[in-house]
Amino acid sequence: MTHEQFEVLSNQAVAACGVAYFLAFLAHLGQWAAGRRAVPAEAEVAQRATAPVGGGTSVAERPTTASPVAEEPERMQLLGRVGVALTVVAAAVHALAVVTRGLAADPVRVPWGNMYEFTLTGTFFVVLGYLLLYKRFGLSWLSPVVTGFVLVILMVDVLALYEQVVPLQDSLQSPWLVIHVVAAVIATAAFTIGGMCSVLYLVKSRWEQRTDAAGRARGGYLARLPELAVLDRVAYRTHAFGFPIWTFAALITGPIWAHYAWGRYWGWDPKEVWAFITWVVYAAYLHARATSGWKGSSAAIIALVGLATLWFNFVGINFFFGSGSQHSYAAPEPTAVVLRLDG
Repeated sequence: MTHEQFEVLSNQAVAACGVAYFLAFLAHLGQWAAGRRAVPAEAEVAQRATAPVGGGTSVAERPTTASPVAEEPERMQLLGRVGVALTVVAAAVHALAVVTRGLAADPVRVPWGNMYEFTLTGTFFVVLGYLLLYKRFGLSWLSPVVTGFVLVILMVDVLALYEQVVPLQDSLQSPWLVIHVVAAVIATAAFTIGGMCSVLYLVKSRWEQRTDAAGRARGGYLARLPELAVLDRVAYRTHAFGFPIWTFAALITGPIWAHYAWGRYWGWDPKEVWAFITWVVYAAYLHARATSGWKGSSAAIIALVGLATLWFNFVGINFFFGSGSQHSYAAPEPTAVVLRLDG
């Protein structure tokens, strides 16, 4: 296949995986819609334990016969399996899009030469991380968030960030670029998943306070999320996993790559500064958790501040600083100018 054909294949794969993610998102929406009226297990146990009998004494109720609501978890499981299967298919096609994007360049290069390619790769690692952690942490509750997030980001990537395939600058043809960006993408995916858990923690915490204050029964998607302590723990573990990788990417391989490319380890480039700010925020988050025992809403807010600095470093620097940053990897192919002298 020619380089142009690889580029077309990559674009087609992006469109195909977008369709698969959309179908997976619909399946997961159907999954949680099916359980909207079903009472969560812990709520059902609480209701049975406090059921009034006779003169007002509360005793445990005997199990009742199955109702239409009791059958809904079965539908939830089926739709959940369909959604995960579609996500796996989408991730495989997504990987094809990333690989063929690199093969489309002449000469062949790594597929993260600009914002479009980095976003394409980063969203793939978000899905990959979610799938790898799915069974370990029982992340079925995170499925609609991940698929919806990746679908929206891919749409923005194609509509607003797409660029033609161009070669990298000669000075950046370095193995340190590969090591640095791979580590940064993995850490970004881990921080993004952890940020999703932090957002869900804050939303559920606020929702529980309001429903308890109003005396309303709990139900729906938020009621089926894990306990707040579980959300907090999953967020902490994903951030703890991503932080040393980000340290390796931003403070070790990044300066080495900068020295190879520009002859200096640190130059106060906007992306370098914001990468360090991101590192400081996440270091503060982990330090506060380990030493001061910060948990819950305070820790979730710090984690989201870190996520905001991370994504500003990726998106904001390119838009607000433009050519002020040297971290624009891709360069257009040089155009030869031929002058003809007639007579």
